[in-house]
Amino acid sequence: MKRWWPYPLLTAALVAMWLLLTESVALGSILMGGILATVAVWGFAALDPPGGRLKRPRAAFALAALVMADIARSNLAVVKIILNPRKTERVSGFLHIPLDMRAPYGLATLACIITATPGTIWVEYNSANNTILLHILDLVDESTWIDTIKGRYEKRLMEIFE
Repeated sequence: MKRWWPYPLLTAALVAMWLLLTESVALGSILMGGILATVAVWGFAALDPPGGRLKRPRAAFALAALVMADIARSNLAVVKIILNPRKTERVSGFLHIPLDMRAPYGLATLACIITATPGTIWVEYNSANNTILLHILDLVDESTWIDTIKGRYEKRLMEIFE
């Protein structure tokens, strides 16, 4: 069974997504979704992803709520920056942030959080010295950004994934 469907929950989720996207539960749609999901899962299994477990689901939900609030707050801040006619006060730039976290799923989640937050972009990860390079639209104080990334996100992600 594991040979045909190494990740049965992922296969089922992909079939369900296919049915939602096609807006049909006809036999043909189910078969096509099953075939596509099976091939996609085989491709995923060929990548040999590292094993990982979500160690603290409550912390993950708390982090998700925090991220949603931060994204909403950041949207408002970016709107103010864009609509403000005094653009000389805004300074954008790049910032290197040292990390303590090494868990691959934690780093991937951090990349998603940072990139999903308006005004910030994850540019590079340097595995040799475990630092990330971010581009920040409104870089007022570098130490505040470092404290924000390390205190709000990295600490929680380490609790969840390490």
